[in-house]
Amino acid sequence: MTPPPERVRVTRTRRSTEGDHPRTVREEIVGESGLGATYVSSLMRAQLQLTLGVLAVGVMTLCALPLIFALVPPVRSLSVLGIPVAWPVLGVVVYPVVVLVARWYTRSGERLEAEFEDLVSRR
Repeated sequence: MTPPPERVRVTRTRRSTEGDHPRTVREEIVGESGLGATYVSSLMRAQLQLTLGVLAVGVMTLCALPLIFALVPPVRSLSVLGIPVAWPVLGVVVYPVVVLVARWYTRSGERLEAEFEDLVSRR
């Protein structure tokens, strides 16, 4: 006759050595975890806010100028050296402003990405 089998009692499960250390932000993003998705969506949300803000200012400014010239007759009839002021303002002055806003937008976007990269490399 064989003896009865020994009873084994499991008190805890085995853990892999991979789970012993906390995951970095980079591992969270690459692994597409919930936390990684939160980090990426946070960056995308900040970029979207920046884009919408610049678009709103640009559209309001570029639409306001023709409206001012159309709705305010004294501004419409104003001229310098025989040239209506509306033409140089809409044809010349607007472009440097657009270039400056574009440079600011690019630098702000790069700053957002640098802050995100710093966060990822720090943790």
